[in-house]
Order: sequence, then structure tokens, then C-alpha cells
Amino acid sequence: MTDNNFNQPLGGNQMPRFGGPGTMFRLPSSEISNALDIGIVGVPLDIGASNRSGTRFGPRSIRNESVLVRPYGMYTKAAPFDSFQIADIGDAPINTFNLADSIRIIEAHYDTIMASNIKPVTVGGDHTISLPILRALHKKHGTMALVHVDAHADINDSMFGEKECHGTIFRRAIEEGLVDPKKMIQIGQRATGYSSGDFQWAVDRGVRVVQAEECWLKSLVPLMGEVRDIIGESMPTYLTFDIDGIDPAFAPGTGTPEPAGLTSPQALEIIRGMYGTNLIGADLVEVSPPYDTSGNTSLLAANLVFEMLCSFPGCIRR
Repeated sequence: MTDNNFNQPLGGNQMPRFGGPGTMFRLPSSEISNALDIGIVGVPLDIGASNRSGTRFGPRSIRNESVLVRPYGMYTKAAPFDSFQIADIGDAPINTFNLADSIRIIEAHYDTIMASNIKPVTVGGDHTISLPILRALHKKHGTMALVHVDAHADINDSMFGEKECHGTIFRRAIEEGLVDPKKMIQIGQRATGYSSGDFQWAVDRGVRVVQAEECWLKSLVPLMGEVRDIIGESMPTYLTFDIDGIDPAFAPGTGTPEPAGLTSPQALEIIRGMYGTNLIGADLVEVSPPYDTSGNTSLLAANLVFEMLCSFPGCIRR
């Protein structure tokens, strides 16, 4: 039982898990408000994706599977719903026929969220959405540290002539000064590329790139200790987690799957390892439900979002 007035997920003994509200974790829905500490936001965009579409259905599917997530972390003892006022603040509007306009709309929506001092936890949506989110957060927090989990580096200069889509966003983020490349860590990059130097642009600017092969068959707890040392305790930090960073054996429902990726336990270790940083926002992107009829990708995503809530500074450990 909680001893405060914070919002609590609707429990399975109060309402069957196949009933109740369709919000994330069956939390109350809310308008954007100064009363909230953390807001869960959906961004149903997939027109920035270069391969398989379907991530427009990601936020709804992740919300649906989140009914199985309970309010306490049994290993970490984390109690996010006793620590923060959290609500589902709905979806950002987009222009589904125009990617550039959608990017503009998303940034404006997050400007409003920032004006209310809400820390956003976002479910996507293709990875394009991270760029306008970072732009909005930068106006409030300045240059940020970044932890980026992904099978891909997303540092192309352009794709089909487009400067802003899911494969270019972190080149733009570095160029625009949204993130400090010397406090940026990319984890899980792998598979094939167009040249041997596909990841080098980021490395040359000081980014720590941890390819998937460095993660095979080991715990990532030591790596996350290194990550915390690089970032420090005070610098505003953003976590962006592309579900394709995880091996498709665990998360097949995504648009650009790559074999030999991270495991589900390693994904938990990464997110739990963010505790101790000054986390000011996070996103979970690239879930494409049409490619996973079991719902397991969305279920894993919902659990990773819960772990993100547990990693914000001030989260109670009971």
C-alpha cells in the first residue's frame, strides 16, 4: 500500500487486466499539468522509417501490454509510483502525410510539456521522434549527455536526400549542440554496413561506441559503471532506447531487425544502470506490432518503460 496521494496503476485484483482504462500501466490520464513529475507520452509516427512501417501502432500496443506490469521492482526494490506523480498525458499530434511538419509539431508539443516542468517518458513511434524531443529539452536543460541503445548508429548525413529521419537524428543532435558527444554513449551497434567506417563519424567526435560484440555473453553492469563515470551525477541526461538494439529473438516486432543483439537481461541492466545519473527524460522507440503477433515485443517494451521510471533520480528503493 502506498502512503501518499500519488497516482497508482490500477491493480489486477481491482479490475481484470483485460479491462479498465487503455492508458499506460492503467494509470490515470491527465492533461499536461504542473502537478505531474513524469508524463508518459505516445508519439505514433512511422513516416520517418526507411524499412518496415508499423511503429505508428507502437504506443497503443505498448499501453495494451503494460497491464501486466506491477508497481514495484522486485529485485531493485524500486517504487516509482510512490516516488513521483506520474500520469499518461496522451499522444503528441502529428501530420501523418508530412514528416517535416510532424517534427515541427512534436517539438512544439514537447515545448508545452517542458513549460510544465514534466519529465517526459515517450513511447514511439520511429526513432525520428527523438530529434524534436531533444530540441525541446535543450531549450530548458542546455546541452545534454545521451545514452543511445540501438542496432544502428543513426548518424547518416542524409537518407534519400532527407536530412531528418530515423537514420540521421544523432548527427543532427551533435551538429546542433543538443548533446555533448564526449558524454554520449552508443550501445548495441552491429551487423553489416556500407563501409568499415560507418560508425567512425561519431567516434571521431568523442562518442563512446560499444558495439554489440563487446556485449556478448557478459553482464553489462560493469559497462554501466563506466557510463556513469563518463556522464557524472549532475549533467542533464537523456536515454533513448531503440527496441532493435535487442536481438530479434526477444523483440521481433521492429522495422529494421538485426541479428546477434542484446538480450532482455542486458536491456534491463542498461536501464537500471542509469540510476545515479541526472536523468531528465527517456524514450522507447521502433516497436512495430504488425511484425510480432504474440505481443512479446510490446510487453518487453512496457517493462523497459517501467524500468525507466525506476531510474529517475529520487526514485524510492524500499
